[in-house]
Amino acid sequence: MRHLTLASALLTSMAVTTPAIADSHLMIVDDPLELTVHMHHKRYPAYDEDWPVEQEARRLTNIHLKNATVGSNTDNSGEAINLLLASGKLPDIIGTSRIKDVVNQYGPQGAFMPLNDLIEEHAPHLKAFFEKRPDIKAAISAADGNMYYIPYLPDGKYGRAYFIRYDWLDQLGLDLPQNVDEVKAVLEAFRDGDPNGNGLKDEVPYFARQWEELIRLVTLWDGRSSGSDTYHDFYVDSGQIKHPYAGEGYREGVKNLAEWYAEGLIDPEVFTRGSSAREYLLSENLGGMTHDWFASTSGYNRLSSEIDSFVFKAFAPPASISGKRIEEHRRIPIKPDGWAIGGTNKHPVETIKYFDFWFSPEGRNIVNFGVEGVHWTMEDGKAIFTDAILGTGRPVNSQLYELGAQLHARGYFQDYGYEIQWSNEFALEGIALYDEGEYLIDQFLGVAFNEDEQAVYDKYWPSIRTYMLERQQAWILGTGDVEADWDAYMGDLDKMGLNDVLAEMQSAYDRQYGS
Repeated sequence: MRHLTLASALLTSMAVTTPAIADSHLMIVDDPLELTVHMHHKRYPAYDEDWPVEQEARRLTNIHLKNATVGSNTDNSGEAINLLLASGKLPDIIGTSRIKDVVNQYGPQGAFMPLNDLIEEHAPHLKAFFEKRPDIKAAISAADGNMYYIPYLPDGKYGRAYFIRYDWLDQLGLDLPQNVDEVKAVLEAFRDGDPNGNGLKDEVPYFARQWEELIRLVTLWDGRSSGSDTYHDFYVDSGQIKHPYAGEGYREGVKNLAEWYAEGLIDPEVFTRGSSAREYLLSENLGGMTHDWFASTSGYNRLSSEIDSFVFKAFAPPASISGKRIEEHRRIPIKPDGWAIGGTNKHPVETIKYFDFWFSPEGRNIVNFGVEGVHWTMEDGKAIFTDAILGTGRPVNSQLYELGAQLHARGYFQDYGYEIQWSNEFALEGIALYDEGEYLIDQFLGVAFNEDEQAVYDKYWPSIRTYMLERQQAWILGTGDVEADWDAYMGDLDKMGLNDVLAEMQSAYDRQYGS
């Protein structure tokens, strides 16, 4: 019952104090008010007025959103927002993936409304949230000090973890690997010891759904792969902005990963197999170790009914070459996704009140769990899913997207309690293990550029990033030698403007968070 106790404790810890608000006060206007909305995300390339969550919000607030999404024929939100901006006709509300950079660039020019005064005067729940989390307010503020969007705010601490086949370890008489050398020894045993027992040397020791989770392993050599939950991101080291792909630990890590790849310890199709890797390699009894999400990966222990003794569980981050145990990935408290108010919106007060609704206790439950009485019921002060969600056997998050809940192109505060309810005992056990070890490290929350800083970033960074990733893949695949190429690589980065980019980012960081 330990996992049930942990789940109860976690649910209790997620409670957030917000101003009380009577149900009657949820009605924002007496007569229905229509507001147009562009809402675009890869998972839902257009707003759907029939989502049950939207229908419930409409009933409670009397605000009726009308779909005005541009670019719904593409799953690329960047293309869609560019088409919208080019049209010159912004709807009342704009919600999209990666809206932060767009609003911080064009908000000061009048394309989007500043929200500070609107929140102060008309949005008590948002005001209370930002007073409690000034770090998030700083992170989403533009260079002029204004907030131009309400973000999607993930909840909880833990995201990904190291997973390994415990049954394979037992089969081969091995202990859990405690450091990078032991990880290599275990992967070699998986490669050579026929732990799946089929007489073939077909095991894939390390695999990843996202190839970037291979690069994550450079942390075992004291490198970094990212500073946030966005791949390839900058990171902060003692107040200084750096990029992980220009560090000595990264170089050492890539050198070793190239050796592991050449020795058959890494999936030979790691760069091409894609998101199906976990499903295929585990269900076919081929995969040995990965780095992936707690809840969804733990769910594969259902395969124990098909594969004798199958156990795939989290284990503590192995110690690096210097003895450090870190988990680089964690749930970032703020995403660059969310929604904003168009600069020509004629009802900004009603719109900010609508935004505020989703931060009220009632709105937060709806946006996280669906419609009360249908998708969840209140038990001991907590929203608990009904069988309409948990009894289908389908992924809970996919079901919620279909209802209009948990949409990342809407500004809302996630409730981690939604995920705990479909996290099995293996996931909760792993979370407890990581919680005890305190392996998580701080994250870079991003910066807001002024016009000059943005110009330098836009001029240099895209080509630098492309070059970094090209060299990275070439080194691991063996078409280059990171040791032999390193000095020339660093010289190229300097010529391409990396130090200029870092200087502008440092300027923005010091202004935003304090030097």
